[in-house]
Amino acid sequence: MSAVEGLDLLTGEAVRLHVSDGLIAEREPLPKGKSERLPFIAPGLVDLQINGAAGVDFNRPPVTAEGFRHAVSALWAHGVTSFCPTVITNGTEQMERLLEQIRHASSADPAIRGSVAGFHLEGPFLSPEDGPRGAHPREHIRRPDIRLLERWQEAAGGLIRIVTLAPEWDEAPAFIRHCVKQGIIVSIGHTAADSAQIREAVRAGASLSTHLGNGAHPVLPRHPNYIWDQLAADELYAAMIADGFHLPASVLKVFCRVKAGKAVLVSDAVSLAGMPPGTYKAHIGGDVVLTEEGKLHLAETPELLAGSAKLLLHGVEHLARLGIAALAEAWRMASLLPASLLKLPAASGLSAGSPADIVVLRLDGDRLHVCRTYKSGRLVYERA
Repeated sequence: MSAVEGLDLLTGEAVRLHVSDGLIAEREPLPKGKSERLPFIAPGLVDLQINGAAGVDFNRPPVTAEGFRHAVSALWAHGVTSFCPTVITNGTEQMERLLEQIRHASSADPAIRGSVAGFHLEGPFLSPEDGPRGAHPREHIRRPDIRLLERWQEAAGGLIRIVTLAPEWDEAPAFIRHCVKQGIIVSIGHTAADSAQIREAVRAGASLSTHLGNGAHPVLPRHPNYIWDQLAADELYAAMIADGFHLPASVLKVFCRVKAGKAVLVSDAVSLAGMPPGTYKAHIGGDVVLTEEGKLHLAETPELLAGSAKLLLHGVEHLARLGIAALAEAWRMASLLPASLLKLPAASGLSAGSPADIVVLRLDGDRLHVCRTYKSGRLVYERA
């Protein structure tokens, strides 16, 4: 790849991006008359939380290089150029083995390794209560443990970048401070914490809320409660699942308004994302149904979700379709903002000197179609 032309989705400018050594070497403006025929171009999407895709489960061993490549290829086809493979609550040995397997699987190809922004550890330091615990197995929930984290970090080759925990554990403040010193983002999630415990976690350095509004009791006090407390903490970014099923439009709108500039989209996609509708047997949840609309629910209890089967691109479309955010802002919430949170070079978008993580798009009504995806200037996906 030497150059790509298009309308910058975030600015509306017609530009030619010159690429060299995996970076955008120059951003050249194009004459206005040429813009009518150009596709959109945008910085690659960055997903902070993804458990699998295209039938590949990052939490079901063995995670092979072939399987991991298949999942990453599906992400590239949906415009994701950086993501955090997410390992959820399990036995300590199983989690260690999964982290090792994902590390080895991701190292087989430079483009794949470059797409892994770090690992997200979602558990096991979560609330043991029904509701906040969600689908995480109760028998593996445990107190925050620095030595155990260090053991897992060694297995991960130092790639753990996000840890989700419930801050109500007595050990939480010291654990959070340790993580922050190690450059690990601490995210509040799957919690039943009270207001004081949320404030203490923020003071200790927690900076994110994991899928805010989900992983919670079905009924809460009107106030105070841990959702209000996290919304009120200006220091916290808010990650949201905008798949059309996890949060209603009214809640998404309020979260986006309150957390303006710190509202981040995630998919929290499971292995069935990108798979055809049907009945499946899932690693967690057992028999599940994936509907034509993309809703994934327990087979015997349709009102209970079994995870998200929509990838990040759908969340961008959903916010824009609802009118909660303009398309450019929704894309920014799924690209530059999470990249900034992770301190990735891609946070500077399509400017000179940035990595050439570029998505070429066509807009058809309210749908976005990925035509090509480049990772560090290398073409990794092209629509047939």
